Amino acid sequence: MNAIARAIDALNEGFGRLVAPLLAAITLIVIYDIAMRFFIGRPSDWAFDVTKMLFGAHFMLMAAYGLRHHAHVEVDVLKRLLSRRRQAALDLIGYAVFFVPFIILLLVYGGSFFARSFSRGETTYGMVAIPVYPVKAVIVVSAVLLLLQAIAIVIRAFQQLRKEATA
Repeated sequence: MNAIARAIDALNEGFGRLVAPLLAAITLIVIYDIAMRFFIGRPSDWAFDVTKMLFGAHFMLMAAYGLRHHAHVEVDVLKRLLSRRRQAALDLIGYAVFFVPFIILLLVYGGSFFARSFSRGETTYGMVAIPVYPVKAVIVVSAVLLLLQAIAIVIRAFQQLRKEATA
């Protein structure tokens, strides 16, 4: 079980490190667009749509990496007061009751959202018709990565409960 949790951690760590430089590309596109406004007096036709899509993709794709590194908001003030066993039990309940069902809904509805966009060949409405469905596919990929990271957290919580029970 620990090997599965480590493999999930490695997957999300690698994926997060792969996606993180996307922020640099977004920054370069914004700088390009600003330069176009300044020197030519006219922004590019595509930069705003592309940066909006890339930032959304970056945000979504980094969510599992953030969860792996505990970068999301938690109620640590109360959790720190509990024993390790109760912290593990709280993690199990929290992920089983709240997190995993939400992620499954995100996966189901995000999947249909992407499929509809893909089947219609959806594009942006701007001067340049940029395909939208690749960005909507990010919802599904993010949901899968988040679900996997939740599984790793639940595995560790079960291990902690077993460890505390035998101690």
